Amino acid sequence: MMKQKNKLNKLIIFVLLSVFAVVSLLPLYWVFSTSLQLSSYQSEDMERPVSYVDANPPKMYPMGIPLYFEHWGEAREAAKEGDSKQEAYHRGMMDHIVDNTFSSYKSLFQKHDVGKWFFNSVYISVVVTLGILLIDSMAGYVLAKKKFPGRNLIFWIIISTMMIPGQVTLVPLFIMVGNLGLMDTHWALILPDLSMVFGVFLMRQFMFSIPDELLEAAKMDGASEWKTFWTVVLPLAKPGLAALGIFTFMSVWNSFLWPIIVLNSAELYTLPVGLKTLQDANLASFKLLMSGAAVAAIPMIIVFILFQRYFIKGLTFGGVKE
Repeated sequence: MMKQKNKLNKLIIFVLLSVFAVVSLLPLYWVFSTSLQLSSYQSEDMERPVSYVDANPPKMYPMGIPLYFEHWGEAREAAKEGDSKQEAYHRGMMDHIVDNTFSSYKSLFQKHDVGKWFFNSVYISVVVTLGILLIDSMAGYVLAKKKFPGRNLIFWIIISTMMIPGQVTLVPLFIMVGNLGLMDTHWALILPDLSMVFGVFLMRQFMFSIPDELLEAAKMDGASEWKTFWTVVLPLAKPGLAALGIFTFMSVWNSFLWPIIVLNSAELYTLPVGLKTLQDANLASFKLLMSGAAVAAIPMIIVFILFQRYFIKGLTFGGVKE
């Protein structure tokens, strides 16, 4: 009886989580579906071209898929019957469907600077993420494993800065960046973000899970402080680093307010800023806007899929207390 009850509870939890996952992924699916939707299609029996991008009721999947296979089947039948004219027509419609399906992606990279914006976002996100992983892991290691006067006070002062809204620091940071001559450069995006308070907190909590005996053994073997940190601490901190890396990469990748303030040159834009200008210029082109959103979402999806195992483990270890 107890086993059946446990199975029923697990089934209910599974169903609820599945429903939640579907609801959560539906907007992302809608972005990709709309970006691949047919924006112009006209068959022999239609008086004028139709667009499925803003169809009412909306189409829940790209209409190019069933229409492509429909024309593919008609082309095969025409070939069997020897009707070269109809076969050529259906082959031409198949090519038109393929071109129209991916037309917005071609437009993004051929008519706009999305490729450059994408590279800028990748470059800045990777550099900032690596910097935060190094600096915050060192800070977390010192605050967790080193004994010195005022250690806890320093930690709580650092943590207290999390209560300061980011908007409050915009003006002082803007003045500082301007005085340093970094306006309209990528350094204005990289340097202010090279450390994150949450990262210091996460890595400090994770460092408590590393046994002190391992550090003492490394020192007895003659390892320097840096070698101990690099060869012993960092390998054991991979789950925490992966979790922090995902948080940081997503945060920097989606950053919009600060980049749009300090960047003026279009060739320096990050992807979110560039897509905003693209939206202003193409407000009615929903397919183009959805294609830009899809391009922006792909790297985050890839990063999370690659590091999700470490991400979950890192969050678990992050809850270890002193």
